[in-house]
Amino acid sequence: METMRIFNVSGVQLEVAIVGPANPSAPSLVFLHEGLGSVSLWRDWPAQLCAQLHMPGLIYSRQGYGQSDATANVKSNSKVINCVRQGRLQADYMHHEALTVLPRLLEGLGIQNPVLIGHSDGGTIALIHASQHPVAACVVMAPHVMVEDISVHAIAQAREAFLQGSLKERLAKFHADVDGAFWQWNDVWLSSEFRGFDIRKEIESMTAPLLAIQGEDDAYGTMAQIDDIAVHVPHAERVKLASCGHSPHRDQPAQVNAAIAQFLSTHIS
Repeated sequence: METMRIFNVSGVQLEVAIVGPANPSAPSLVFLHEGLGSVSLWRDWPAQLCAQLHMPGLIYSRQGYGQSDATANVKSNSKVINCVRQGRLQADYMHHEALTVLPRLLEGLGIQNPVLIGHSDGGTIALIHASQHPVAACVVMAPHVMVEDISVHAIAQAREAFLQGSLKERLAKFHADVDGAFWQWNDVWLSSEFRGFDIRKEIESMTAPLLAIQGEDDAYGTMAQIDDIAVHVPHAERVKLASCGHSPHRDQPAQVNAAIAQFLSTHIS
């Protein structure tokens, strides 16, 4: 079952999907998408996971993605007016999402102590949020806790694929403003200001159960991402998947679902 709706957060209309079975006794799974993701780009994986775990789920598209409000003037100077972001993203854009937007969305929807499930940028947002807000548990897939050369190289290749290849056409199926969605992500990742992005010390305050999953063939990050998470969050559990790229839930869904189910059964009654 999936219910689509639009939810207003500080003047921004966000696309929201409610999935999975109603289960008031279980925490909600909150899915946080990748840098070019959206509600629809998750496809049916969240609903399948929620059904397997018998837990309710929430998916939303961040501002500028999917059917959420576009980000105005993504090539101009950045500014925030009444908590509404305009212009190009700044290096702290994931902190803004984790510490300003997500708390207000969860409060507005009456969700407390969720299980955060984040992919790529969404995984980073989940880590930042969980380091400062109570969550029942946190699952991150291919997160970024620092910027690696491999990431910058892959994102530069994505720019060429968007300008010269078929990437724009493929993404247009999932975003109302495909140019805005792409450039707000691509420009900040390739900016000089973003090269110093590093949340490894920041996440040391995490106390919630944490599962970190990484594919061995990830073109956007190395195993150092989740290995460094384990250094700074010693109770973190890691899963390293062979024959798996940047999207473990798409490349190895059975293994990912099994790992999440086992992790949550251990830490959530």
